[in-house]
Amino acid sequence: MTNQEIVSKLWNLCNVLRDDGITYHQYVTELTYILFLKMAKETGTESQFPEEYRWDRLAGKSGLELKGFYKKLLAHLGEKGTGRVREIYQGAATNIEEPKNLEKIIATIDGLDWFSAKEEGLGGLYEGLLEKNANEKKSGAGQYFTPRVLIDVMTRMMKPQPGERCNDPACGTFGFMIAAYQYVKDHTDDFWSLEGDLPEFEKKEAFSGCELVHDTHRLALMNAMLHDMEGPIFLGDTLSNFGKQLSGFDLVLTNPPFGTKKGGERAARDDFTYSTSNKQLNFLQHIYRSLKADGKARAAVVLPDNVLFSDDDGEEIRIDLMDKCDLHTVLRLPTGIFYAQGVKTNVLFFTRGRTDKGNTREVWFYDMRTNMPAFGKTSPLKPAHFAGFEAAFTAGDRRAVQDERWSVFTREQIDKKGNSLDLGLIRDDSVLDYSDLPDPADSAEETAAQLEEAVDLLNSVARELRTRMGAQ
Repeated sequence: MTNQEIVSKLWNLCNVLRDDGITYHQYVTELTYILFLKMAKETGTESQFPEEYRWDRLAGKSGLELKGFYKKLLAHLGEKGTGRVREIYQGAATNIEEPKNLEKIIATIDGLDWFSAKEEGLGGLYEGLLEKNANEKKSGAGQYFTPRVLIDVMTRMMKPQPGERCNDPACGTFGFMIAAYQYVKDHTDDFWSLEGDLPEFEKKEAFSGCELVHDTHRLALMNAMLHDMEGPIFLGDTLSNFGKQLSGFDLVLTNPPFGTKKGGERAARDDFTYSTSNKQLNFLQHIYRSLKADGKARAAVVLPDNVLFSDDDGEEIRIDLMDKCDLHTVLRLPTGIFYAQGVKTNVLFFTRGRTDKGNTREVWFYDMRTNMPAFGKTSPLKPAHFAGFEAAFTAGDRRAVQDERWSVFTREQIDKKGNSLDLGLIRDDSVLDYSDLPDPADSAEETAAQLEEAVDLLNSVARELRTRMGAQ
């Protein structure tokens, strides 16, 4: 049985819970509690659980006894557990009211082909479950799930290296950091034989994140654990003063949440230069301030279109970004790749300068939005769609790239456009065939000629009328 088949089987269990009124997101959280116990048994790491609260004890009960034991297990692990166990189960509570439903979930999980699952990787299995949840519109989970293909492209372009500190300040289920960790392992010969403490550093310190939503934080912890990562994942608000500690990074990869602060209140960070209720602008401020000012620290950030053109504080923040960093590339993403259809997004790639002024001299734009296929659940974004962008991004001489989607604007040109970065979109043939439009000058001449003919005709008619009236 493949991981994909296991994911489908696990996902179908949500039908069992409909009568309990459990949402898709609650279901994934509930599965996480139970899967964690089972996976600990399968991977031989049950020692992190008290003996009386391990998988076999849970699987051996039924009916009301099972329901009561399960509630006790969640409470005990959340209050008295240690390390990752306590973090994952902290505040845990079950929404399953019917004992038979709980029995069915446990029996199904126990009967899965765990040998095959381990062969393919338990981390991949769990990520498949998270992706399934994100693709289910009713779950609302798409808001924190970035398409894997986009994560991989951003990671490849940023090339994380051993020894670097990487962070995602709005980490969701930790997808960016898992991709960065995998990139380092895949591109480092004999990774586990790195010098000194580097292997331990990579596993326990190099990759960190912060997540505001408790249930999502729980999923991130589980995801990291299944990928053998133990870096800190904080439960907190990056846009509060808590976020001040998230600094000194070599690389930031992230897709911050869209929208404004609830109720329109301003961000609580007292160290931001520009005060705004726009969450993306605040995240952008945090990100470029969190990078080391060494000329090498870099970031790739998904942001909506309004960040590119919003006035007042938005313009000031863009100016500050282009002063402190070399904003070298903006990728205009296609619509339909996130949970909300029609949301227009971009990826900003920038490198923190050693000084705070004059770091951006020109910005390259790649338009993956105009004249592209309609993306969605049935036609997902694929690696091949990024081939042109990757070729342009990595070209030794960007000016030698022959691609109509690739364009450049100097800092002076951007300044003359009011520091707007809403640039680089090519002609949209789906809107209008520009080649069929008449030349404006020709059109004006033709209109004038038509008016002149009409006036001559009216004058002719008037003369004819006067002639007839005189004859009478």
